[in-house]
Amino acid sequence: MKILKDNFFIHEYESITTALKKLEKISDKVILVVDESNKLKGTLTDGDVRRFILKGESLDTDISRLYQKNPIYLIKGDFNLEQAKSLFLKYKIQLIPLVDSSLKVLDFITWNQVCLGLEPISISEMDVNIPVVIMAGGKGTRLDPFTKILPKPLMPIGEKTITEKIIDEFKRHGLKIFYTIINYKGEMIESYFNSIEKDYEIHHLWEKDFYGTAGGLKLLEEIVGDIFIVSNCDVIVKANYWEIINAHKKNNAMLTMLSCIQHYKIPYGVINSEINGLVTKITEKPEYSFIVNTGIYICSKNILKYIPADQYFDMNNLIQQLIINKEIIMTYPITENDYIDIGQWDEYKSALKKMDIH
Repeated sequence: MKILKDNFFIHEYESITTALKKLEKISDKVILVVDESNKLKGTLTDGDVRRFILKGESLDTDISRLYQKNPIYLIKGDFNLEQAKSLFLKYKIQLIPLVDSSLKVLDFITWNQVCLGLEPISISEMDVNIPVVIMAGGKGTRLDPFTKILPKPLMPIGEKTITEKIIDEFKRHGLKIFYTIINYKGEMIESYFNSIEKDYEIHHLWEKDFYGTAGGLKLLEEIVGDIFIVSNCDVIVKANYWEIINAHKKNNAMLTMLSCIQHYKIPYGVINSEINGLVTKITEKPEYSFIVNTGIYICSKNILKYIPADQYFDMNNLIQQLIINKEIIMTYPITENDYIDIGQWDEYKSALKKMDIH
């Protein structure tokens, strides 16, 4: 757990460069300034660092001059969610540290947790051994003819592959164990990851045939613990995964689907009519909003008993089986800007633009 704690904590004698590296790994973009005994001294945000750099200061400068030295905090066990919510609204902050009577940092709570009524995340209880499973066995037919030559998981996004970009996002949360389920051009995928330097574990599981978007998960039955994460190989979702796992556990969910609110505008006037063509209404360029599935899931191991062995089985088949058996399925919505789909050419080009890669 020390590695994960180091991402959240910083000492005032450490440099701006060190702060930037830590902030990159924290979705809420706030790190806590502490002394050697983890007593809270202040907070530091990416905005604090950015403003300091814009003044022309050196990246080697220590953070003692730029962190907020009067942090907002709460005493753990001595507040309710309404009190926390009022502090978030008053001070427009993203995260509040929870401390004991000596100001030693124990946990933290975020705005999203307060809105969802969740208990604070305990830094010491975060299980960085939760594995991430990347579904990388499909043919990627939506990206023909590109995928006739290169498998979709190795699509380039800047100087890295899409799979590495997905891994980087999970690594920001301290997760370091990854599995790919491979089939189509799997030798290329396996060879690529064997040839690069990496600071994480990655294991490759082979399907005997094409088993759809969920069938290959059966290969995990003797491998994973109580909870694991599943990701399609063509999406990147920026979210606080510890909050989502916390919500998954609180609701005793079998499956939690990350969802995204998508907005669509029809560029024409939409006509409502009755029999014989009688027009009753016309709506000019209406807009609609939908909650869509992102292709990332928090899973409890018990879902595997609903997946048949060595058979084609899609995720929608699994979800339907869970519903039939009255298992708990939850959704966790994220914003449209935090969801990047690279599943077909238009989305691929849009993703490059969104990620400022040309």
